Amino acid sequence: MKLYYSPGACSLAPHIVLREAGLAFTLDKVDIATRRTAGGADFLAVSPNGYVPALEIEAGLVLTEGPAIMQLLADKAPGAHLAPANGTLERYQLQSWLNFITSEIHKGFSPLFKPVMPQEAKTLFVEQLGQRFDVVERRLAQGDYLMGERFTIADAYLFVTTNWAGYLGISLERWPAINAFRDRVAARPAVQAAMAAEGLKAA
Repeated sequence: MKLYYSPGACSLAPHIVLREAGLAFTLDKVDIATRRTAGGADFLAVSPNGYVPALEIEAGLVLTEGPAIMQLLADKAPGAHLAPANGTLERYQLQSWLNFITSEIHKGFSPLFKPVMPQEAKTLFVEQLGQRFDVVERRLAQGDYLMGERFTIADAYLFVTTNWAGYLGISLERWPAINAFRDRVAARPAVQAAMAAEGLKAA
């Protein structure tokens, strides 16, 4: 398998999951501005969406969208226990968290990276993100991870998206449970290895 990624982007989440799962893979770095891979290939020929992540499962077979990719990877390594079994209530609860992260947190951050976004609008987006962090804070005050005491693919995704707060100068001081969660996840060997491979500083 080959993961197309951009350092620190949401593709870091499936990168972490690949390492947590112990699956064999290669990496191909994508320049999002030019839509070219490190080898000079046209990324749009791989993924018409033009954004990462994209997972080449085999030649000619590519899966896009992080939550879908991470569930595939978790199912390929059931012994790693990165997702509950398909068909169980717990699996649907995991999917609920993945949906929440992708629609409420991930997309909540997206406008903040746009230089043309007016500051007044950015302030509103930050306030809205704070309301979403309140939800996560209440959940993490009850257990180490989103699904309880076991790390799952949803935790990888939450870790990566909350990482963006630091890049944007947004303080997470109001949410001690989220900060404790981030420390736990950052200490995981797979997370450290993924971040090092992408040339990122320690979380």
